[in-house]
Amino acid sequence: MAPARAIAAASGALVAGFLVARHAKRHQGLKRVLAGNYQLLSKQERSIAESLLANGRGYIISNWPRPGIRDAAKHRLLSRAAELTSEGSSTLSEKEQIRLESARQEVIRPPKTLKRPHKLVSPDGDDVRQDPYYWLRDDTREDPEVIRHLEEETKYARAVLADTEDVQDKLYKEMRGRIQEEDQTTPLRYKGHFYYSRTLEGKQYRVHCRRKLPAKAGPASENDNLDGAGPEEVLLDENAEAEQHKFYMTGAVEESPDEKLLAYAEDTKGGEKFTLHVIDITSRNQLMAEPIKDTAGNVAWANDSKTLFYVTKDQLDRPCKVWRHKLGSPPGEDTLMYEETDESFYISITRSRSDQLLLIQAGSAVTSDARYLSADKPDGEFKEILPRQTDVDYDVSHRQDHIFITIRDEERPNSELLVAPLSDPTQTKVLLPHREDVKLETIAVSEKYLTVFERIKGLQVATIFKLPTGKAPEKLENGQQLNFDEPAYELGPGGQGEFKSDILRLAYTSLTTPTSILDHNMATGKRVTKKVQPVLGGFDKSKYRTERLWAHSEGVDVPISLVYRQDLAKLDGSDPLLLNGYGSYEVCNDPYFSSNRLSLVDRGFVFAIAHARGGGEMGRQWYETGKYLHKKNTFVDFVACAEHLVAKKYTSPSKLCMEGRSAGGLTMGAVVNMRPELFNSVIMGVPFVDVLTTMLDDTIPLTIIEKEEWGDPSKRDFYDYMKTYSPVDNIKKAAYPNILVTGGLHDPRVGYWEPAKFVSKLREHKTDKNILVFKCEMGAGHFSQSGRFDRLKETALEYAFLLKTQSLLSRESA
Repeated sequence: MAPARAIAAASGALVAGFLVARHAKRHQGLKRVLAGNYQLLSKQERSIAESLLANGRGYIISNWPRPGIRDAAKHRLLSRAAELTSEGSSTLSEKEQIRLESARQEVIRPPKTLKRPHKLVSPDGDDVRQDPYYWLRDDTREDPEVIRHLEEETKYARAVLADTEDVQDKLYKEMRGRIQEEDQTTPLRYKGHFYYSRTLEGKQYRVHCRRKLPAKAGPASENDNLDGAGPEEVLLDENAEAEQHKFYMTGAVEESPDEKLLAYAEDTKGGEKFTLHVIDITSRNQLMAEPIKDTAGNVAWANDSKTLFYVTKDQLDRPCKVWRHKLGSPPGEDTLMYEETDESFYISITRSRSDQLLLIQAGSAVTSDARYLSADKPDGEFKEILPRQTDVDYDVSHRQDHIFITIRDEERPNSELLVAPLSDPTQTKVLLPHREDVKLETIAVSEKYLTVFERIKGLQVATIFKLPTGKAPEKLENGQQLNFDEPAYELGPGGQGEFKSDILRLAYTSLTTPTSILDHNMATGKRVTKKVQPVLGGFDKSKYRTERLWAHSEGVDVPISLVYRQDLAKLDGSDPLLLNGYGSYEVCNDPYFSSNRLSLVDRGFVFAIAHARGGGEMGRQWYETGKYLHKKNTFVDFVACAEHLVAKKYTSPSKLCMEGRSAGGLTMGAVVNMRPELFNSVIMGVPFVDVLTTMLDDTIPLTIIEKEEWGDPSKRDFYDYMKTYSPVDNIKKAAYPNILVTGGLHDPRVGYWEPAKFVSKLREHKTDKNILVFKCEMGAGHFSQSGRFDRLKETALEYAFLLKTQSLLSRESA
């Protein structure tokens, strides 16, 4: 053979061999993806599947069940997918994409939850409920069968949402791209330093820092800044501490009064049990003989900077004991200062802003009291301020030789403000009397001023009063009210610095205004905006409109706050809308800015908040008429808000989505059972959905204290009422919306088994083919992932779910 022909032949053989090898490799990849289904397919179907895999659409042929299960659906799917592999058909119309995705969903097999007989008998024995999914509860979180089930549910959720992975990645990058990763909080002036925290580019957690005040620093001013301050000292780098853990969250991070030591508490599992450490700030040496484990996470220093008070929990995760620790001594020698024996009460330890008192605050859902100890005398005994009385709730602030008491009871549901001598706190005098139309929320006290934060018709206001020198005020007059122009917003006191300072720090936000830190000089009236949370990516507030609407609901008008892009929203009923709800614990679900939310609003979504009864937005009665035997008012109000938004053409049922977390997840579960046809999609985050079963079980954390929120089902009227709305107990044979449910394995507030049981039972009963998935975080608790970027991935998945159910996966952000 001639050399040229030999070379050509050899080259041909090499090319042929390369092609054969590549073809074999491609087949091997296809076999791995299809698992045992490879042999099920015809040659033509394998070619289609191979093309899908090569074109980045492997999710279409992934997560198939084994041969013999849904085989006909597999063949139908590949038949429809053939359109993708034909020349020039790489892009499908929206209708074709929906048709293809519907065929894919027919193939994917949801987990089948085992059913095991289990009877739940009412306390009086007159009612029996069947709960075949009760076995999913495992308090140890270690049962292999339970863990396997949760992992299978999460795997199925990812399989169902596999077509959104590119969109999830895009959303994640969008949201992260709006964050100024290297950022710093507004410095807070205290004693000899400015205290602040920083975030670093690419890092998940905060770095706590301080800088020494300039040598010639004058009194605190609204114009204070770090110019001339000393070099930065790092107090605690959470990133370094978190390196060895999958989950990391800090509780207290408190410097000692002499500013030489730092106490900090860390949770590394998500179960809200914190380990307490103390370090020397300069040397970085650990100063405790051994860390104190399983604390509640809050601490308070005595003024000697050697004595530390902390709280521990009982076996049901209830903070119940206050301990005194002397640095240098082993924790086993710590002194028990107070034990709360009433199982419906939680306790905490704080240090007054005046730095003169240590306060133990004990509270149930409707009752609270406080005890005090001089911070200069840590070896003393705590003294009661006002005696505990059922359904009397009070908070205490200290100034000089007197205290201010914000108190609520049956006759004063919206609270009033009292003043009393510390030497005899029972000698109270009214400073601000109770008002039916004004809710007194909180106060901020300094050496010279008292600021009252109130709520009028659901909107917050702040009023500043000057205090007399060296004595308690006889009355409050000539208050200076701070006003804001937006129709709906959130306002409150920010972190306050030195007690003698004239500066009042405020935190302000709205649906269109990023969180803003304002320093207001109470002596001069001058106000400076110290920081507006940066929003990168070209955010322009003028493009957005916020409104406040009112929906009529069984004798009351319920406020709705909403926001939309003025250039995108059509307001003709065709806009997708996400309605958020909570409605429990007197929590005010106020309108706040979220840069993440822009990823929905900039794709044409309207975002709204239903301020339903059970929350505190409209005063104490708003809460009282949304709890106990009135709880269903929360759900009725939420439905009324949804119907109002539809009637006013902000959306339509096919475009209406809703979301809620925890007790808000209960609202979602109850509402979706009541009116499944009114909504297209639902997000239920760590939802409290097995209300009756949980409230009957005192061995579950929170149950006892929660009886003052939901009622005691050992009493027949509460049992019967709860049974009418508890989501697990009211699932029915019906068509339900698309539903995404999340949970956390280590969640101490809502047991993971509640959403697991809800999904299993709903999957058994629902008559539709809509999405129903449960994603359980195996390394987190109630608050999901701890890292700021990891949390973005969770949000991206939820938003992708909404875009998918609205057939908007291909819509770009405007």
